[in-house]
Amino acid sequence: MKVTIDQYSGFCFGVVYAIEMAEEILKTQDTLYCLGDIVHNNREIDRLKKLGLQIITHKELEHIFNATVLIRAHGEPPETYALALKNNIKLLDASCPVVLKLQRQIKEGYEKLEEVGGQIVIFGKEGHAEVKGLLGQTKGNAITIASIQDLHKIDFSKPLSVYSQTTKNPNAYKEIVQEIEKRLKLNNNDRLGYVVHDTLCRQVSGREPQLTEFSNDNDVIVFVSGKKSSNGKMLFQSCKKQNKNSYFISNEEDIKQEWFVNAKSVGVCGATSTPRWLMESVKDTIEQILPN
Repeated sequence: MKVTIDQYSGFCFGVVYAIEMAEEILKTQDTLYCLGDIVHNNREIDRLKKLGLQIITHKELEHIFNATVLIRAHGEPPETYALALKNNIKLLDASCPVVLKLQRQIKEGYEKLEEVGGQIVIFGKEGHAEVKGLLGQTKGNAITIASIQDLHKIDFSKPLSVYSQTTKNPNAYKEIVQEIEKRLKLNNNDRLGYVVHDTLCRQVSGREPQLTEFSNDNDVIVFVSGKKSSNGKMLFQSCKKQNKNSYFISNEEDIKQEWFVNAKSVGVCGATSTPRWLMESVKDTIEQILPN
């Protein structure tokens, strides 16, 4: 039986940048604070904690002074930078460039729409770290929608500017936009102050078609991801849709031998928050439990 790791799976460049920054700092100092989970993968966090990384919450940040704190790839709202300045905190900003670009877009868009009574709409997961950073660019005044059921929050008689969290599913964003356009037409507002912005990360959104092909090429798919990862949940559903013999695991202990009965090929893949070393370990474990 052949076990293959998907060549496109694993950390996106934003996560790689944040982790490399943390590792570089920890070579010269024993401790480094990180505001929130540096990546949504417990195994990788455990590895970095052994090097000296300490995960802190925003509440804990309020009581930290004269220290160095890493900002992860998800980005932060303006108030985090203001607090750091107040508490004499040195920030190591590892915000993903794609996220920073989106933050600037939303800030500029909000300032323009505020003058005409318009609305900023963000398609994303409420409470997600990236979405919090995006909301901060609008002083918390943007409308967050996670599904079509949330569209009642929007006043369709006003100008709209629509953005998406960078890691959302392209098809889901398309469906949301189509429904918004339909409701705008009902309010005769489809040509007045309505803009949809393409803000999806191409490195992330491009993985779905790649995983579709990978899922079709293997009898069994083992998808490795942290349970907190929104990206992981989305990509796993794409695998499951193409291959019913797809299984979600967080580590090697979740693997079950009966998954591989009569299978000739097994594909191991993961989210943008899944380290390559963990997928390698999963591959090794599968090969060890397979019958000769």
